[in-house]
Amino acid sequence: MNNFKMVCLDIDGTLLNSSHEITEKVKSIINVVANDKKIPVILVSARMPKGITFLQKELGIEEPIICYSGALILDKDNDVLAREFIGVSNLEEIYKFTRKNNIHMSLYKDEEWYIEELDYWAKQESEITNIIPNIIDFNKLIEQWRREGEGPNKILCMANPQEIEFLKENICGNDLNIYPSKPTYLEIMPIKASKTSAINCLQERFNIDKSEIIAMGDNYNDIDMLEYAGVGIAMGNAPEEVKRHADDVTLTNDEDGVAKALIKYVI
Repeated sequence: MNNFKMVCLDIDGTLLNSSHEITEKVKSIINVVANDKKIPVILVSARMPKGITFLQKELGIEEPIICYSGALILDKDNDVLAREFIGVSNLEEIYKFTRKNNIHMSLYKDEEWYIEELDYWAKQESEITNIIPNIIDFNKLIEQWRREGEGPNKILCMANPQEIEFLKENICGNDLNIYPSKPTYLEIMPIKASKTSAINCLQERFNIDKSEIIAMGDNYNDIDMLEYAGVGIAMGNAPEEVKRHADDVTLTNDEDGVAKALIKYVI
């Protein structure tokens, strides 16, 4: 099967192993796909741009990136191709609820990550992503965004699994896309933002049919792109529900699952 013209890869739990690293095996196979076969390898993640671009450099690829699960798309020159944001009214309601229940909330906009204090959750996320957040009064930030008619591309709430489940059940908003990216993380994005809508934007740019796309992911926010792509591949470490939406299941992220799938379908 050598008819694929685009590879879309989730990052955490897919491209990266449990130590948050790209193995040499995965790196070498992606190099063959991107540089020898000249097939665009697109990194698709809930991460902010800074959490993606250094991985591109490590892989030796120059392509557009899909950030915040589709809420921000940047081309290889860092110019904005598309962006969506959460309105201030929704942001205020979520902020009040998280403050009342002592749940950590991070705000992401374009290239910046904002927190109110460097607590346990912020320190952990900073260590994983190698990014230092901006500490700021959220009330002032919200007022600034209200004046500017702006808002965050993403809200990330972090807490223990019981608190995350409680938060998920109590957040309202028909114009929000809400899902747990892991038991302790709740990602909140604009409803118009999805990995699939972002991939669709890029496939038009590259003049590629969706049947010519291979997508790989490991979590609930990857389901839409796994179903959309010509072949959607779930990682071996993905929850069973995610695997049910995939066309195939590869090895885990600690067993070079991405490399195995690329060898099978592309190389």
